[in-house]
Amino acid sequence: MLNADLIYYSFYIFFTITILTKAILLFLNMKNIKSHFNQVPAQFQDHISLEDHKKAQNYTLSKNKLNLTSLFLQAIFLILWIEAGWLDLLHQSLTTQFESTIMTGVMFLISFSIINSLLSLPESIYGTFVLEEKYGFNKTTPKIFLVDMIKQFALSLIIGAPFLYFILKILYTVGPLWWLYTWFFIMAFQFIMIWAYPKFIAPLFNKFSKLDDEDLTQEIDKLSKRCDINFKDYFVMNASLRSSHGNAYFTGFGKNKRIVFFDTLLKSLNVDEVVSVLAHELGHLKKKHIIKSIIMSSAFLFIGLFILGQLYNSPKLFEAFSLSTNEAYMALLLFVLIAPYYTFLLTPLMSWLSRKNEFEADEFAATHASAKKLITALLKMYKDNSSSLTPHPTYSKFYYSHPPAKERIDFLKKFST
Repeated sequence: MLNADLIYYSFYIFFTITILTKAILLFLNMKNIKSHFNQVPAQFQDHISLEDHKKAQNYTLSKNKLNLTSLFLQAIFLILWIEAGWLDLLHQSLTTQFESTIMTGVMFLISFSIINSLLSLPESIYGTFVLEEKYGFNKTTPKIFLVDMIKQFALSLIIGAPFLYFILKILYTVGPLWWLYTWFFIMAFQFIMIWAYPKFIAPLFNKFSKLDDEDLTQEIDKLSKRCDINFKDYFVMNASLRSSHGNAYFTGFGKNKRIVFFDTLLKSLNVDEVVSVLAHELGHLKKKHIIKSIIMSSAFLFIGLFILGQLYNSPKLFEAFSLSTNEAYMALLLFVLIAPYYTFLLTPLMSWLSRKNEFEADEFAATHASAKKLITALLKMYKDNSSSLTPHPTYSKFYYSHPPAKERIDFLKKFST
């Protein structure tokens, strides 16, 4: 039978397992990277210099150390929110400000988000202006950083406030099946955002221009015909405004779907290599990985909302964490805070599924473009992004959404003979 003690102690069991597992994995990864510090793995020695290898190892170590610090700080902040009474203090400061319970809930959730963002701001500043700067990747100026923050805050209010209002309106007015109506609403909102993001939101932060390289455009047209894809919107994003990291991605759907190349990527790769990278991205589209991902995330959201629907009006949930209010918006926030610790052990499964999709996209690229050119493109990207070639096997299996360098190159070599 569900009771307050069961909720409380089960949370701290999963909380402890999560924190310890994450910390152990980070330590294992750092130890493994240090043990391979002075020698480039044999299969990469013709492509990656020892100097570049050491830079990648140091960069990864620095990021892991920052992640370790972030892990413990986030754990401390969570404990402060739910054990030191921060949630109650925030709630009490707002209850007399608004006559409407729904508006109180909206402001409570927005205020929590703002405070949490401010608490994580030092980490973001350090990561951008110290860590990324140290290894030559940062191109962001303090002005750009500040303007981005202001834009993100404005978008959070313009989009987030109405979103939260409708969620709470559903929660307070439609009865016991609110969780089901909420699921439908979030799904509809998600599709609207996927459609709107590339055309209306992303351009607020970066400049997107049509790909104007004639040679590359001709090769892309040939690839599209081979793949039987009628896809004409290829854009270049001025990623170099903020970082020297290179990448490419697929976004949107319907008439707003597009492939986006970072300008930094186009500077690094030749035409055939870019076509191979694009073939990989088209592989995700043809294999319906994006649709499958949406379906899976929708299923998890459905399950999560169903569980919350059974818990949110139970006094045991609030009693477990000694909260003075049993308002539904408090239950919603509390669930969002604690749920990741219950689901953390699913991480390796989700990572495995993601890597499986990447292998399928690589096979598609090798079939419709060139495996050799994709290999050389990846090697350049590993070098340019200072990606470690020697992650700990357990760490990579747990976290990596893409196969580690060795596994990925070995897989592609099967198609390059």
